[in-house]
Amino acid sequence: MSRVRVKLARSLAFGLLLSTALGSAWALAQEAPESLLPKEFERPAPRPARSAAPAETHSEPTAATRPSEAAGSSASAVVTPPGAAAVSGGALPSAGAAANSGVVSQGVVSATFPNGLHSMADITSLPPDQLDELLGLKPRYDIPPAARRAMLHVGVVASDEGGLPPISLAHQDAGLVRAALVGNKGRLVSRWGHILLRRALASRLDAPGGMDPVEFAADRTALLLRMGEGDAARALVQDVDPANYTPPLIDAAVDAYVATADFTGICPVLALQGDARQDGQWQVLKAICATFSGNGAGGMAQLDHLTRSGAMPRFDMLLAQKYAGAAGKARRAVTIEWDTVSDMTPWRYALAIATGLNPPAELLQSTGGANSGNYDATTALAPMLGLGVRADAADWAGGAGLLSSTAMVDLYSQIYSDDGVKGDAADRALLLHDAYLGDTPAARMDAMRQLWDGASGPLQRYSRQALTAYAAARLAPASDQAKDAGDLIASMLTAGLDANAGRWANLVDVGSQGWALLQLATPGTRSPVDAGALSSFQSHDGSENSRKSAFLLAGLAGLGRVSDGTQHSFAGKLSIDLDGQTRWTQAIDRAAALGNPTLVALLAGLGMQGDSWDKMTPRYLYHIVGALNRVGLNGEARMIAAEAVARG
Repeated sequence: MSRVRVKLARSLAFGLLLSTALGSAWALAQEAPESLLPKEFERPAPRPARSAAPAETHSEPTAATRPSEAAGSSASAVVTPPGAAAVSGGALPSAGAAANSGVVSQGVVSATFPNGLHSMADITSLPPDQLDELLGLKPRYDIPPAARRAMLHVGVVASDEGGLPPISLAHQDAGLVRAALVGNKGRLVSRWGHILLRRALASRLDAPGGMDPVEFAADRTALLLRMGEGDAARALVQDVDPANYTPPLIDAAVDAYVATADFTGICPVLALQGDARQDGQWQVLKAICATFSGNGAGGMAQLDHLTRSGAMPRFDMLLAQKYAGAAGKARRAVTIEWDTVSDMTPWRYALAIATGLNPPAELLQSTGGANSGNYDATTALAPMLGLGVRADAADWAGGAGLLSSTAMVDLYSQIYSDDGVKGDAADRALLLHDAYLGDTPAARMDAMRQLWDGASGPLQRYSRQALTAYAAARLAPASDQAKDAGDLIASMLTAGLDANAGRWANLVDVGSQGWALLQLATPGTRSPVDAGALSSFQSHDGSENSRKSAFLLAGLAGLGRVSDGTQHSFAGKLSIDLDGQTRWTQAIDRAAALGNPTLVALLAGLGMQGDSWDKMTPRYLYHIVGALNRVGLNGEARMIAAEAVARG
């Protein structure tokens, strides 16, 4: 490619000289030679231009409207090289004008080079990016006009696939939507709240009025990344044409590709937006893309230069060289010594796992991560890692909402069928097998109990309840398992199996946890819960400050399953106030009154921030459940309310 550039550069310089010489020769010519051809072979006179309609004027479309306009246009574009004036339909300059301009002097032909260049050597010595721009080799788009996408309905989940309505935010206040996105740190107390927020962010949505659609996509991507949803974030940025990227979306895209250890995925963006950033990370990515595009020697040379110049820490540069060295003839052996670093970063971790390395566990545990402190979000979703490592990470990712029950069962099924996997992950796979296919119900119940009680913490225990959700649903209700009904029902509800959980209604005692979960989770109209039943539940509530009882009341009130009198009297008994107002409660109540599920979901996510349920207040839970219920998200409202009681 470099030889092609040099040839084109020489052609450009020669063309400048030739065009000047020809123009000068024409200006100085005394008499044109007489044609010897018959008149029949002479070039016909040009037709006079039609003046009935004025010439159409084309203006450059904006980034927000360019794809949709280009798709319906058949006009061809004329590209003028940088530094060159556009050619008009006016008369050519006269000989006197040419002579006066200094183009021809004393019979010597000279040429003016573009962009302040003075010789062909200056042209051929330009960096590849500048030379491509000068020669017109750098495209403005990498997608044909008919295939370019408008910045409408940006997302990956359509409304007929479970996504939220695409125009639901189009007429909402841009400042409120921006605050709900930017103000959310990404860690939610509720697994079901995480699932709902991910669904809202990944839906095909139009931007609010007055908000740049690219900014809207960038803010959604950034929040998905803070939630640990690297795959969803990458899919979202890929739904925007690279030509439409702005600096915030470029930054979010880089983070998304790093989060998924996909360092070549950003290459199409670099091809069109190569000058958007000048930092060391960006330059390293450009070198990696050059290596994987076939210019192995050039890419490795760029990495060597960046290493010498200190563009990034030497350890990071060695990882980049190891990654780039896997491409084609540029293969290079690089030794990575982990004892030379004392901390872990997303960049280092992604490059390491992308090259088949396993960072030391103590290094991961000693570094605080944005999600769990040890990069479990990335690990659980990384297909290049070992099954056992991913299963360990799934203990966090499943409880947080990144992995569904089905996804975790699939992971453990692979472990069970792979004799090469040893250790705790293999033992858990055997227990999960027994939970599904044990010889007796008692054996299956015992296997589930071992999985739950073997977890390292409350979040991990809840994750394993999600792992066993379908195994719990396979158990027929029986009196000898009634003592475990609360945990079985909680396990089923992690996967939304409310109908299966409802089969245990006749085996749970009023005031027990199983009873409370069913009062919240079962669909349909139910009789209001009376104060006596609530008092019975409180008498068995061992949570701090009767938190579960407060959450039960808040959930029932939000779902309309308790009378106003009972609500106020029991709230007074618990010393809580569900009716107090804040700016957030007013905003989510207003969104619910307008019937806007997308805005309610974003505001609910904002109100559920925290790393454990002790960060949630009964008042906020009441408003979240009530708002979701009013805008048609009744299933999510019921599951969040039940989860609060199960984990409170």
